[in-house]
Amino acid sequence: MAERQKTRGLGRGLSALMADVSQDQTAAEEARRPDMMVPIERIRPNPDQPRRHFDETALEELAASIREKGVIQPLIVRRDPSREGHFEIVAGERRWRASQLAKLHELPVLIREYSDTEVLEVAIIENIQRADLNAIDEAAGYRQLMDRFGHTQEQLASALGKSRSHIANLMRLLSLPEDVQEMLTSGQLTAGHARTLVGNEQASSLARQILLKGMSVRDAESLVRKPGKAPSPRAARKSGKDADTVQIESDLSATLKMPVSIDHDAHGEGGKVTLRYRDLAQLDDLLRLLSGN
Repeated sequence: MAERQKTRGLGRGLSALMADVSQDQTAAEEARRPDMMVPIERIRPNPDQPRRHFDETALEELAASIREKGVIQPLIVRRDPSREGHFEIVAGERRWRASQLAKLHELPVLIREYSDTEVLEVAIIENIQRADLNAIDEAAGYRQLMDRFGHTQEQLASALGKSRSHIANLMRLLSLPEDVQEMLTSGQLTAGHARTLVGNEQASSLARQILLKGMSVRDAESLVRKPGKAPSPRAARKSGKDADTVQIESDLSATLKMPVSIDHDAHGEGGKVTLRYRDLAQLDDLLRLLSGN
């Protein structure tokens, strides 16, 4: 049974899940009739919600709208598996939080019978469709799907309409030190800034320099690596590869001190990495690095 759940992928029922989320985000077009009204104290957020940061100003603005017009679009919920008569939010936590600020006593809900896996899938789908979701929360959501439910980057990319390299690059940000991740989460650093720091032992101190000097992403690239090593959109177009793949090639080249080329298989999850060494001494250095000596 466990193996069956792990290998089912994102295909089964995903179109229905995405349809729920898409309809949940079209409040301006047409409000759906709720299944029922539920006291707000009987609704709790999803403990596995990948989004951990909610902008207070945006919540206050939503609360003001709710005070004036009410909650137009019902929350999607499922019955709380641990408390009879209570419900767990599947989609719509922002409305739930804003409704508390607006001092509402009950909320309209649509009840769905979702498994734990489907709840997390819907929460991630809902979040990644929002433009203001920070890169760390998005990456953490992908990591949850992969670690907990056995999904691959290829499955995620196919089902969610993202490139595989986009997902891979976001997940690499999770290897950054916690203080750098916090800078990214709070908006002090952009994902472009943070990506230049991945794999760098001085990531924290470099991040502080970037903030102190107000550097652009290009300036940060020059700070982190030697001049001329930063990939450019022109380089991506010339190679025929997407910008994320070119970025990974550049990062590996800077780390290994030799040219690196990455080629994804046209169909499948594999590919090849090609390293070019200038002499036998550099090859020897690479072999020592790979062997851990």
